[in-house]
Amino acid sequence: MNKDAVAERVAAQLFDAERAVDAALEEVAKLAALLPQARQEAYLAATVGQTVFASTASAVAGLTAVRGDLVQTHGSLAALARRMGLDAVAAGPMDKPKDDRPFHGYGRAAMATQDA
Repeated sequence: MNKDAVAERVAAQLFDAERAVDAALEEVAKLAALLPQARQEAYLAATVGQTVFASTASAVAGLTAVRGDLVQTHGSLAALARRMGLDAVAAGPMDKPKDDRPFHGYGRAAMATQDA
């Protein structure tokens, strides 16, 4: 298998991992937001479930750290690809910072026309 094909496989898996962590972070954050509301709706004292609130907040923090690690991995892999002279791998649904080109209709330029 050539280097470009390997790079494409790695990039696809990286994007899958990033999406999975974002989805997990979103779901856990929704849970964290729901807990205080649920406590109040059930007429429970503020002291009830504090360990649940704390552990859920810890899970949000942990997933945020994991997301940061993947962002660092992404940057390191991109730098490695440049050093190896590999073409940019065209995968992923979102633009990178300082990138004004739309990607599959999701770029800032595309969004600006939708907002107009």
